[in-house]
Amino acid sequence: MLKSIVTSLFVAALTLSGPAFAAGLKVAVVAPADGPFALLGKQIADGAAFQAADRGSEVILINESCDAAGGEALTKALLASGAEAAIGFLCTESLEAALPALAEAGMPAITVSVRSDILMEDALKKKWPLYRLAPNGKAEAAAITDVIVAKWRGKPLALIDDGTIHSRELVEGVRSALAEIGVTPVFTDVYRPAQEQQVSLVRRLAKSGATHVFTGGDRNDTAVIARDAKAENVPITLLGGDTLNAADLDVPLENGVLAVTIPDPARSNEAAAVVKAMRAAGIEPDGYVLPAFAAMSLLEQAKDQAAKDDGALIEALSKGPYQTVLGPVGFNSAHERIETPYRLMQWQDGRFVAPSTAGKAE
Repeated sequence: MLKSIVTSLFVAALTLSGPAFAAGLKVAVVAPADGPFALLGKQIADGAAFQAADRGSEVILINESCDAAGGEALTKALLASGAEAAIGFLCTESLEAALPALAEAGMPAITVSVRSDILMEDALKKKWPLYRLAPNGKAEAAAITDVIVAKWRGKPLALIDDGTIHSRELVEGVRSALAEIGVTPVFTDVYRPAQEQQVSLVRRLAKSGATHVFTGGDRNDTAVIARDAKAENVPITLLGGDTLNAADLDVPLENGVLAVTIPDPARSNEAAAVVKAMRAAGIEPDGYVLPAFAAMSLLEQAKDQAAKDDGALIEALSKGPYQTVLGPVGFNSAHERIETPYRLMQWQDGRFVAPSTAGKAE
C-alpha cells in the first residue's frame, strides 16, 4: 500500500500540469539473469518493475548474456516480445547485436550502463534508436575541466596520472581541453600505482609549487597521496574523477579530497519518496535500481507526450526534459543527456557530499 501511494503521488507530481495519462506501455527489460552480472541485472529488473506497476505498464524480462554469441537469441527475444521500447543493456555487446533489429522495429532503447562513444557514433550514423542515461566517455573529462576552470583558474595546477589507459586518457582529455583555453599546468607527472607510499611524488609536487592537483588515479592511490601530503605538511588540494567513488582499501580517504563523480541518487531529494517506498517493500535502491526506475518513468511520460501529440514514442523522447528520480532528463540531438550527471563532491566523514555542506572546494 505504501509503495502504491508514494509512487502514485510521485508520478502525479511529475505530470501535474501535463497531459492526461496514456495507457501503460510494454517494455522489454534487458538484463543478465545469471552469471557474474546477475546481481546488477536484478537491480535493473527491480527498478523497472517497481515503477511499471503503478501505471499498468508491462515488463518483459529478457536475459542478457553479455557476449557476442548471445546476440541472435537476444534479438529474436526482443522482436518476439511485442515491446514498445527496451531498457537496461548492461553490456556493449548486447546493444551492438540488438540495435539494427530495434531500428527496423522502431523500438527505442535506453541503456543505463554503456558509455561507448564508438557505439553511439555508429548509432547516430545508422539511425539506430539508442538513448542513454549513462554519460558518454568524454563527459567525465569535460565535467572535470569545467570544475578546474570555474574553481581553480589562476591556481598553480598539477595534472598527474598512474599510467593506466583510463587514467592517461582522462588526464590527457583534461589537459587538451585546458590548453584550448590557455590554461597550462605547472607540473605534470606519471606516478607508479599501487605503492605503499607516494612521498617522492608529494615532494615533487611541493617543489613544483603546485597547490591544486588533479589525479586520474584510483581511490587507493589518491588516498595514499593525500595521506603522505598531510604527513609531509605539503598543502595541496586533491581532485579526482569517478574512480574515487569506491570503497576504501588499505588507506582511508582524507576529509577534503574532491571528486567529480555521479552522486548516489538514493540520497537525492528527487528520489526521497521513492526510496522510502522501495525500502518499505524490501528493495534496497542500490546500483541500477533507481536508473532503471527512471528509465521506465521517462518512457511512460514520453508515451503521455506522444499521445498528446498523436505522434511516435521515439519522437516524444526528444521532447523532454522529463522529471525523474535522477532529476530532469532530456536528450540532445546526439541522444545523450542534455545535462551532465557529474557533480563536484567532497569527501567528508565517510561519504561524498556537496562541497557547500563540507566547506569550500577552493
